[in-house]
Amino acid sequence: MEHRYNLYHNHLKEKFGARVHKVSLDMGFTCPNRDGSVAQGGCVYCNNDSFVPPYARSRYNMDQQIKHGIEYMKNRFKAKKFIIYFQAYTSTYGEAKELERMYKEALKYEGVIGLSVGTRSDCIDEEKIEIFERLAKDYYVSVEYGIESIYDKTLEFMNRGHDYQSVLDAIELSKGRGIHLGTHIILGMPTETEDEMLAMADEVSTLGIDTFKIHNLHIIKNTQLARMYKENPFKLFTYEEYLKFIVKFLERLSPDIMLERLFTDTPQDLLIAPKWKERHNEIIYGIRQEMKNQDTWQGKYCK
Repeated sequence: MEHRYNLYHNHLKEKFGARVHKVSLDMGFTCPNRDGSVAQGGCVYCNNDSFVPPYARSRYNMDQQIKHGIEYMKNRFKAKKFIIYFQAYTSTYGEAKELERMYKEALKYEGVIGLSVGTRSDCIDEEKIEIFERLAKDYYVSVEYGIESIYDKTLEFMNRGHDYQSVLDAIELSKGRGIHLGTHIILGMPTETEDEMLAMADEVSTLGIDTFKIHNLHIIKNTQLARMYKENPFKLFTYEEYLKFIVKFLERLSPDIMLERLFTDTPQDLLIAPKWKERHNEIIYGIRQEMKNQDTWQGKYCK
């Protein structure tokens, strides 16, 4: 296993015979915990500007975003093929016929080999899964569910608007449909102990997912969590602590799960804490070096 963990990027390159990159879209979706359907204000940590690239903004139409995104990925990463990533907010939160029209339109561009759709477990149903199932007959289709945490106490703290059982139900509904399944979690919530966070690796390993993203908690400007942190600061991972923790986490994670992300990237002008001095590539190197030093690998202690 290259780098001692299972890289999703390598899987895509092997599968499609070329460098593949995601092109993010913001199609102006919202979320049910923003518009009052299940809650108000959204998740306490969420500021969409912190994770969507500048070209992916709803003030640009789909054609502008995709063309700009493809050109950017070609120039910066020498990408040859592309997955259109419906990233911002909840990209299945709409009427099924309009969603299908939008997804099909995104697949028409040269070099596009599939879709990745980020969503919440409470915004999926049989009709929408059938859309993905039909598209998956001709294209690569990935659906990514935000787990965030397996603990209902944490989901409540996050103002998430659903429980963990909702995630399990959505994953079960999605299995066996030709759809590539992804999930992500956040590590470092003040509601959880280190042992509870590590136990999430054990649980995620049982879900039957294909890909996985790991985010360490960041405090981002203009969020409810930023206001909470200012009033009552809580402990966040230091860089050195996170290196050791993420290695323990990966040791317990199934080696069959492909990793898309191991930590959070936030633009420095939006980040309040933690303020690590290490840059993206230095963090990746640090994780790999820590695993090498410990002579360990993903799944070493997987149950």
